[in-house]
Amino acid sequence: MSGHSKWATIKRKKGANDAARGKVFTKLGKEVATAARLGGGDPDHNPRLRKAIADARAQQMPADNVKRAIQRGTGELDGANYEEVLYEGTGPGGTLFMVEGMTDNRNRTAPELRKIFDKNGGAFGSSGTAGWAFQRCGTIVLDKEKVSEEQLMEAALEAGAEDYRDEGDTWLVVTPPAELFQVLAGLEDAGLDVAESQLSYLPTNKKEVSGKDAEKCLSLLESLDDHDDVQGAFADFDISDEELARISGE
Repeated sequence: MSGHSKWATIKRKKGANDAARGKVFTKLGKEVATAARLGGGDPDHNPRLRKAIADARAQQMPADNVKRAIQRGTGELDGANYEEVLYEGTGPGGTLFMVEGMTDNRNRTAPELRKIFDKNGGAFGSSGTAGWAFQRCGTIVLDKEKVSEEQLMEAALEAGAEDYRDEGDTWLVVTPPAELFQVLAGLEDAGLDVAESQLSYLPTNKKEVSGKDAEKCLSLLESLDDHDDVQGAFADFDISDEELARISGE
């Protein structure tokens, strides 16, 4: 996952501009509204909503935007009713992709994602194309500069984490899907600074890619992630730090 971690860091830096921030707000708003629709508008009794609100605040999403998203989810305000969707596909070099989304129109989203796969040397697949190669789990990312391994090990075990991994500049804590919110709360209660957390698809085996395949894989992943209906894009490729530095021009 080292390539993904580095890519995520680059993506966060790019996300500082206003246009990218607008896209982030749109996706956060969808998650807040969906969490409120499924579990109610009280974050004290809805862990998914509590996390969605925390994520929105971390990205400096205006409080009024968050409030309106909750109200759309609970039906107090009119708004689109988003449906959670999952798509699978293949990428350059035999890589595999999982794409989670929220949409109010499947007939729009699926063809648009198909075009993104085609444009970047991949193929939009049917159910089962890629899912077999991934593990559904919760993931929590912490910056190494802010959290030592000793701090993390003690807090993660106490919180009920399944595992943690060294991802270069970051730590990756892995949890069972149903226990993400519990482990996240435990780490935060222990005073650890969490960079990001989400329900993810982790590849059971990684494929090393380089050259044009690496460039196309990153382009595909970034294009998917940029789509308004995509909440998360996951792939099984890995790229060396040296290759990623070449691609990103560092």
